Amino acid sequence: MTEPTRIFHNPRCSKSRQTLELLKEQGIEPEIIRYLETPPTAQELADLLELLNCEPRDIMRTKETEYKALGLDNPELSREQLIEAMVETPKLIERPIVLANGKAAVGRPPENVLSIL
Repeated sequence: MTEPTRIFHNPRCSKSRQTLELLKEQGIEPEIIRYLETPPTAQELADLLELLNCEPRDIMRTKETEYKALGLDNPELSREQLIEAMVETPKLIERPIVLANGKAAVGRPPENVLSIL
């Protein structure tokens, strides 16, 4: 049995809504994870980063006021500290992120997710 397609979704974000619509156009009804209400764990984020082949700051919303306020621009912070900051402040996580077929993609632009379907 394969894992269901999942989307880390923020319904207030236009790119997230567009990505969800694109998935539905492809005949996919994904499991919707409203990550602001149900943040991923540190391990789930670490797994996502591995699938995305990127580092924490690559999927952090660095323009959010919380990014500067929490001092997350400090180059001395460890990978674990950055991941923990995203767990504690999920608003910092870039959206949407789609998981499908053992792969992950950030839906910016939404068409990026087509490569993992």
